[in-house]
Amino acid sequence: MEIDAEMRRMIAVSVGAVVVFIALLVAIGIQYTDGHNLSSVGAYYFVAAIGLFIALMAVAGVLLDRGE
Repeated sequence: MEIDAEMRRMIAVSVGAVVVFIALLVAIGIQYTDGHNLSSVGAYYFVAAIGLFIALMAVAGVLLDRGE
């Protein structure tokens, strides 16, 4: 099965968004950890990162859908 250029672009955008999301979570975890616990400010940033990821994926989906 051969993957066409459009599908490769969709895969690249999706993988890129997930990599950015994971890097953001790791950065928040490193920056806002007190010993073994996440600080309250870090928890807010963590929730904001999840919301940002959802919005980013929605925008990417709309943009990729328009490109067809």
